[in-house]
Amino acid sequence: MIKIIRVGRECLREAYEIVNKVDQGMNVPEWFVAEPYEEFDFWMKKERGLLYLAVDEEGKAGAMFFVILPGAHPDNLGYDLGMEEEKLKLCAMMDTAAVLPEFRGHYLQYKMMQHAEGDLRQIGYRYLLCTVHPENVFSRSNVMKQGYQKMLTKEKYGGFLRDIWMKNIIE
Repeated sequence: MIKIIRVGRECLREAYEIVNKVDQGMNVPEWFVAEPYEEFDFWMKKERGLLYLAVDEEGKAGAMFFVILPGAHPDNLGYDLGMEEEKLKLCAMMDTAAVLPEFRGHYLQYKMMQHAEGDLRQIGYRYLLCTVHPENVFSRSNVMKQGYQKMLTKEKYGGFLRDIWMKNIIE
């Protein structure tokens, strides 16, 4: 049984090890751009990052998911979509999902995103935004199943082509 838990900054190193292992094992490196540890830590220190781990019965973490609550920070994907300032405050960025090979096949990216969505709805966020490489059929299928809509395609993260997806969680 694998459970999804929200954790604090004290688990960031453990989560980042998962990111590094997944990054090193990517068959198509362009599909996954691993942010530096400092980027995750920046958001956690500002209390603008939410971190989730998927752990097995022994407590071993096999997947991580990171959400950024950017507000008016220039990294907010809402700027790419031309959103008004009031809407930018209601945007959460479904930023990084990484699942170790031995934990794959349990729909953990989907489950972690759903867990985060529930938390974000309770906190009062409305717009969930994420990026997916246009050829990454796994992540694209995952966000489509969750009701995200493709908004546009553009270069992000130092020149990598990405689709920007959005979901409105408050109708």
